[in-house]
Amino acid sequence: MPVSQLPSQPTDNNSSAATDVTPVVALKELVARLHREQNKIQDLLSSLGFALRSFNNLNQFLELIPLMATRVTDADGSALFLYKNGQVRLEQLHWQDSGQRKNIRKALEIASSQIPLVSNTAPLANATGILDDQMHRYLGTDVQIFGTAILVKHTERGWLYVLSRDPEYSWTETRQKLVRLVADQTAVAIENDELAVELRKKERLDQELEIGAEIQRRLLPRQCPIIPGVVLAARCKPANRVGGDYYDFIATNHNKIQSKAKDGTETGRWGLVIGDVMGKGVPAGLIMTMMRGMLRGEVLHGNSPAGILQNLNRVMYADLENSHRFITLFYSEYNPHNRILSYSNAAHNPPLWWHAATKTVSRLDTLGMLIGLDANSQYEDAQVQLEPGDTIIYYTDGLTDAAAASGDRFDEDNFVTGFNTACKYCNGPQEIVDYLFDQVEQFIGADKQNTDDMTLVVLQIL
Repeated sequence: MPVSQLPSQPTDNNSSAATDVTPVVALKELVARLHREQNKIQDLLSSLGFALRSFNNLNQFLELIPLMATRVTDADGSALFLYKNGQVRLEQLHWQDSGQRKNIRKALEIASSQIPLVSNTAPLANATGILDDQMHRYLGTDVQIFGTAILVKHTERGWLYVLSRDPEYSWTETRQKLVRLVADQTAVAIENDELAVELRKKERLDQELEIGAEIQRRLLPRQCPIIPGVVLAARCKPANRVGGDYYDFIATNHNKIQSKAKDGTETGRWGLVIGDVMGKGVPAGLIMTMMRGMLRGEVLHGNSPAGILQNLNRVMYADLENSHRFITLFYSEYNPHNRILSYSNAAHNPPLWWHAATKTVSRLDTLGMLIGLDANSQYEDAQVQLEPGDTIIYYTDGLTDAAAASGDRFDEDNFVTGFNTACKYCNGPQEIVDYLFDQVEQFIGADKQNTDDMTLVVLQIL
């Protein structure tokens, strides 16, 4: 063999070694590139998660969504569409090539405008298909699109699309998952924003309710008046912060200055009234407040109890006619000079009268319709002579209708029995009020909230 041919063997060995090394280097480079891509995607998604936790403004967060979707998928751009008030509209757009951005935006806005109005009850699946078709139509066939729905509480609220002009671009499973992940983050941001809005509304409503409750507490008597020869006690426990129960003590005056005894007590006639607006909460509280002002005005005219109820009914009928709410009301006037109680009833629970002499209970009642039911309702006057030791209790049906966990009602028979027992053994009106409230609360259970307003007023002759 010629000497010149001897080095050829090592040369062949080096070539083979180089051929063997090249795939290894390429594989290492591929792994490194994938690692860099993975780190980039993780950094982008971490940034998106940080923005979700940090941004208080939803619009600021939504501005990032198309950018993030474009970056994590190496696409040319991304578009975010939201469904609002029956319409689908382009919310945000990111496009890498600034020179093409204006034309892409115009095409997407036209595409979304072609979708007809969607009712709140209709499924949005049809809108999704139409949007796909319109985007293909106005963007052209050279733009590849992939979209996924933005679901908030299993309801489509928008769509996130990723766009590419690269003919070699493919929607790999990884890219599709990344787009869906960004869409899910968008859905979380939208839901968080709506929850924050609802929370702010609730806070404002709570403040308004508290103000309403405070106003109502101020409208109810802060303390019972001092009337010669009688002792009074009262308690009102609304089911909500604002209630529809009403009680009041009204110095009648009858167009003349009320006289006072040397000890400062009022010696004229006093109106004692209790009422209940059908329903609970703010609407009932507003009607109660309106009725209170009208009733106090009527009392000053000096009419009999029946006349007061009749005039009040005529005035309030127009306001209550379309409200589907009515009022039960018992109005009475007590004359401390002769211990006569005059009264008239507008379908309220008749007050109970405990006779000290016989230790029996009877009812104070007259015929009369609900306030606001009929403009021409007629009411009756009645009066009774009270004796020392006699006790009158005014109450609303929240006590007799109070329900236990079993569904049983406290009912009127139990209430009468409890009242009879209290009058025999309790020391004064305040103890009677406390005893009856305790009986009702024990009946319904300590853990059960009362579902209706409960009010008691007790008048006892000394």
